Amino acid sequence: MIISDQSVRRPVFATVISAMLVILGLASLGSLPVRQYPDIDLPVVSIEISYRGASAEVVETKVTQVVEDAISGIEGIDKLTSTSRDERSDIRVEFNLNRDIDSAANDIRDRVSRVVDQLPEEADPPEIAKVDANRQAVMYLNLLSDRHSGLELTDYADRYLIDRFSTVSGVARVQISGARRYAMRIWLSREALAARGLTVADIESNLRAENVELPAGRLESRSREFTLRTATGFTTADDFRNLVIGRGPDGQSVKLGEVAEVRIGAENERSIARANGVEAVSLAIEQLSKANSVVVSREVQKEMAGIDGELPEGMSLAVNYDRAEFIEASMREVYKALFFAITLVLIVIYLFLGSFTVTLIPALVVPVSVIATFMVMAALGYTINILTLLGLVLAIGLVVDDAIVVLENIYRRIEDGQRPLLAALEGSHEIGFAVIATTLVLVAVFVPLSFIGGDIGRLFREFGITLAAAVLFSSLVALTLTPMLCSKMLRRRSLGSGLTRWVDSLFRRFSEVYRNALKKIVNVPWLAVAALLVLSLLAAWMMKTLPPEYAPKEDRGAFFILLRAPEGASLEYMDRYARQMEAILDDEIGDSESVRRYLTRLPGSWGGAEVNSARSIVLLENWDLREETDKDIAGRLRTRLQELPGVRSFVSSPSSLGLRSDGRPVEMVLGGPDYEQLRDWRDQLLAAIEEMPELVNADSNYQERKPQMNISVDRDRASALGVSLVSVGRTLETMLGSRKVTTYIDRGREYNVILMGKEADRASPDDLTNLYVRSSLTGDLIPLSNLVKITETAGPAQLNRHDRMRSITIEAGLAEGVSLGQGIEALTEKARETLPKSARISWDGESKGYLESGGSLYLTFAMALLVVFLVLAAQFESFINPMIILVTVPLAMTGALAGLHAYGSTVNVFSQIGAILLIGLSAKNGVLIVEFANQLRDRGMDISEAVLEAATVRFRPILMTSAATTFGALPLLLGSGAGWESRQPIGIVIVFGVTISALLTLFIVPALYALFAKTTSSPQRVSRIIEQMQQADKSESKSAPSA
Repeated sequence: MIISDQSVRRPVFATVISAMLVILGLASLGSLPVRQYPDIDLPVVSIEISYRGASAEVVETKVTQVVEDAISGIEGIDKLTSTSRDERSDIRVEFNLNRDIDSAANDIRDRVSRVVDQLPEEADPPEIAKVDANRQAVMYLNLLSDRHSGLELTDYADRYLIDRFSTVSGVARVQISGARRYAMRIWLSREALAARGLTVADIESNLRAENVELPAGRLESRSREFTLRTATGFTTADDFRNLVIGRGPDGQSVKLGEVAEVRIGAENERSIARANGVEAVSLAIEQLSKANSVVVSREVQKEMAGIDGELPEGMSLAVNYDRAEFIEASMREVYKALFFAITLVLIVIYLFLGSFTVTLIPALVVPVSVIATFMVMAALGYTINILTLLGLVLAIGLVVDDAIVVLENIYRRIEDGQRPLLAALEGSHEIGFAVIATTLVLVAVFVPLSFIGGDIGRLFREFGITLAAAVLFSSLVALTLTPMLCSKMLRRRSLGSGLTRWVDSLFRRFSEVYRNALKKIVNVPWLAVAALLVLSLLAAWMMKTLPPEYAPKEDRGAFFILLRAPEGASLEYMDRYARQMEAILDDEIGDSESVRRYLTRLPGSWGGAEVNSARSIVLLENWDLREETDKDIAGRLRTRLQELPGVRSFVSSPSSLGLRSDGRPVEMVLGGPDYEQLRDWRDQLLAAIEEMPELVNADSNYQERKPQMNISVDRDRASALGVSLVSVGRTLETMLGSRKVTTYIDRGREYNVILMGKEADRASPDDLTNLYVRSSLTGDLIPLSNLVKITETAGPAQLNRHDRMRSITIEAGLAEGVSLGQGIEALTEKARETLPKSARISWDGESKGYLESGGSLYLTFAMALLVVFLVLAAQFESFINPMIILVTVPLAMTGALAGLHAYGSTVNVFSQIGAILLIGLSAKNGVLIVEFANQLRDRGMDISEAVLEAATVRFRPILMTSAATTFGALPLLLGSGAGWESRQPIGIVIVFGVTISALLTLFIVPALYALFAKTTSSPQRVSRIIEQMQQADKSESKSAPSA
């Protein structure tokens, strides 16, 4: 090899190459950002619209559909989903990865602005944000006080905290849970209004007319000028109580305080937050869809440090939940694995060579190759994340492989008596082709990982390129720095220590035993063919019996509890059960050392009018401080919570790889023309699921059991009496719901004035009896009971749409021992049997990710196998040699699958990625044998003798490189702490696959080579023939007589 020759002849040149790689790599390292996973978050824009008093059906028809129609044609939309609840519409627009999030948000704003006039007048302006409306907050901060009320805490948060945290880089918005915002609450008495001949409309019109602040011009003199202000606005509860709203039948003035209870209260009394059972205000910090969770967390905590000294006495602000804790803990574990991988690999090399001096050479190769990789990562805009670090951990065992092969070949020549300088020159030249061949094989495997489709492709693109870059740099360093160092550091006397002689003697004996055993197998090669077939069948059987899933469940140091009461349950009902849940959590805190704290909020979801749910985030102790896993603790709590009679409980852990999940990963979406048809299909499918042992806790997101009252207006009578439908609707909205009618100013901030009926006046349908509206024809009061008819019914709490089609999602959990793949397969078959062909079936959430990843990974495996075959064929100038080399792949797969079976693991994204890597890791051992056997045959050896000699000579480097790779991945197999569940499968596959493959390759590949490679020749055969012809032509031309 020219480059290795030059490195031996010019040692300074070789040193400068490695020094430049280190310098540029270190310079690039400082510019690499840190995050949990590669930037795979799709550009997401959410649209939220509140429509106070409107039912889910009205919201869907008058708000959601109007907005969906307006935005549906925007370029790059990948998925459009929406949820219409009572009083609220949430629309989620997911764009493809190539769409710029700012441009997408601007397009959304432009389209929505065109249809704002088509929305109901009472609907609030649309709120458009570059964040997923359903995304979990990255942090929850608790604002607590032993002397301030919920109103005061909320007001302080609104005035001083929200804006400060909202300006932190990467923060999309800050939401308050348990908010008690100040408002002027006016509770009207229907009896008092009726007695004084007043209506709700009279109250509203007077409040709007009298509570104003108008400019009154200015006074001007020769030297001064004054602006005049008419102070007619109301600022206190007494101002509102003393407002004259009309005259009674006796002509006396009627003040608002006579017909209503007026006081400052909470704008929303249907929201509660508690931290460890203590009333609190919780700030949910939501990040931008493209922001870095770790950076956002650090910036928020930095802002908190500045706020702490400014808080009023008795008030405290603390982090209750921080998603970045798991991310940073997981990355610390990967850093540990990286350190242990380097240490173990160097120990392996020392044990195989028995010399500290010799071990020092590959020890220098590792940091140079790894540091140089940062240069490529920075150039491609990559980040330091769990997957790129995982790639570097695996790279430790790979980057020393080339150095080991070169070192061992030089080392063997020096042992045989050759002088170090010549041994370095000729040894590196001899092995150069094998080094390049194995490097190209590995790169041919890693690069296809970058072309996987979907979320998995985006996740593992950086992983594959990082590994490929590390291997390429290791090859460069192995052919430059390694031979140069060998020529300078290795001397025959440096190899003469007692340990070195003992190791050499041991390997010579092993090599002799191996050669004798191999000779017997080469003489009967069909035994190797039979063994290969048996092992391949065994691998196929194990693959079929292993349970498939999307990704392993990780212990993220927290889990969620959701309580759901029957539709229509009141806040008091829900709070009663929430306190029972908190009592169970308090017992858990007292009885175990595993739970730190919890945060409860009612209702369990943001926005909407439903209060029949409660959610708790349970925070666990650090992974090193507890023996129980989150699964153990959650299982124990699940059992106790199931004893609560009036609610359904769901305990779930945060899902892996950033997917959203509530503990029911099976999500089938039914699409159809109308909800009635969808409801029938849902009922049929849920009934069928009840008989399925694979699924548990099946439910749907369409619940038509919420109690409702339909109020129908007699239009003819209303028209005859001079009563408008608007007057009827607003009276009902105010007295049975609530209505914002005006605002007031307090200490420079504006607060709402809210009208509603007294709680006792809206408890039953009979409370409509004393409600009146005024006739526009006569001015008389008309009882509403004469105009409306009330019927009790049940309706859905929310209506969902998927890609502009009405939809119902069936959600189900997995029974114990059932994998996600098995659950999806069973439900697919059941749906095919149960539903008509007209039913549109799709998948969402974790189920969608699983289905998309499975096919793409298997395709990538096949493509990697094909690419490796073609690369080897081009290198060896043969189609037979690559086939012989690639028989190592089923051998490696057998070992990997046996390991997964032994550890009770599954076929998941990580184990499948490991299987793809095994193609290159297993093939490189075959390359070493076949390439050297070809060289020996070129020197005139018989094929049987050549393969015996090649396998015997390569016996030691194959064991060394395989041991280095295996021990480099061992920290992943044996690791613990945060995120070990995802790292272990890839460790299992590499450790077991490489070990079994190496042991079997030493026998099966030589046997197959002796059987099938008889007709093959050296890659240089044609070149030599051409040279011979050219020489013959020259000889003939010289011997020919001149004319």
